[in-house]
Amino acid sequence: MKVLITGGAGFIGSHTADALIERGDEVVILDNLSKPVHLKGIPPYLNPKARLIVGDVRDAKVFLDALQGVNAVVHLAAYQDYLPDFSTFFSVNSVGTALLYELIVANKLPIRRVVVASSQAVNGEGLYKCEEHGLIGPSARPVDQLERGDWSMKCPQCGRDAEWQWTPESFSHPENQYALSKQSQEQMTLSFGRRYDIPSVALRYSIVQGPRQSFYNAYSGACRIFALHYYFKKAPTIYEDGEMHRDFVNYQDVVKANLMALDNEAMIGEQFNVGGGKAYSVREFDRIVAKISGCDHLEPNIPGVFRFGDTRNSCSDISKLRALGWQPMGSVQQSVQEYVNWLNEQTDVGEIFEFAEKNMRSLNVIREAKP
Repeated sequence: MKVLITGGAGFIGSHTADALIERGDEVVILDNLSKPVHLKGIPPYLNPKARLIVGDVRDAKVFLDALQGVNAVVHLAAYQDYLPDFSTFFSVNSVGTALLYELIVANKLPIRRVVVASSQAVNGEGLYKCEEHGLIGPSARPVDQLERGDWSMKCPQCGRDAEWQWTPESFSHPENQYALSKQSQEQMTLSFGRRYDIPSVALRYSIVQGPRQSFYNAYSGACRIFALHYYFKKAPTIYEDGEMHRDFVNYQDVVKANLMALDNEAMIGEQFNVGGGKAYSVREFDRIVAKISGCDHLEPNIPGVFRFGDTRNSCSDISKLRALGWQPMGSVQQSVQEYVNWLNEQTDVGEIFEFAEKNMRSLNVIREAKP
């Protein structure tokens, strides 16, 4: 099989390329090597057996060239950041996906499978349970509540604290520019796939962890932030009170889900959560990174700052994909260990440190609570 991976020079894409090549498939990568993710151009880890086309998924001519002779597409190219340039999220994520299907239909390309990467961000705050009103899907917490240092999620009907729940694919409540663009990708994947008889699958990734995650992308999150701080023997800052819950998934489990979506007929026309199956508080996750980094004697700073737009809890129900035989096998400890090992191999860590946090502060993403 010949597979095109858009965004294939990135974290998940490059590992997916390695797995496909290892099993004997031919791989074409389309990637624009955009900054800051690829600050230094073509990454050294890129598999030399893959054909690299440097170009943008919004460029019809380049995209069509990349699709020639291809049997399947893994569409990972995306714009991720905290920047308020709303149009870029939709230009890259939504328009790029629309163009993919447009080219397949207009040119009658014999594509046998399209796998599109969505995101847990589509869940928004996800599902919660109120003692009085049952399951609810609340909106983001008001900024004035966060500025008072009240981090809890409230029932919108009675105002009581609500308890987070594992959230299935049937629920979505996107509330920021990135999440809205990813939901549009899901909708196009399922709708265009069904309408034009293009076998398609949408995968809603949880927080993916492992080596090759860009140091320069603010979106890449807790593992990068904590590991970089402990690399320099410094205590990281944890936002809010550190009791936010997340499910982290190992990159190898995501790669397995990608390959399964290429091969499994039962997945066609559906979206699936791809998560770790176990919830960790951010405090717990910090302690794991600290121990693996040899810095468990250092305690994090928890000064009561918050990131504008962060969800309180975000944990995906993976029972739908599990029912087809997929299981998350890589532990959080394994993911962090591999990331730390990769970090220790780098030669330019000094210039990376604090890059993303300074950028987020300049954009007023990190804010102070005033209880």
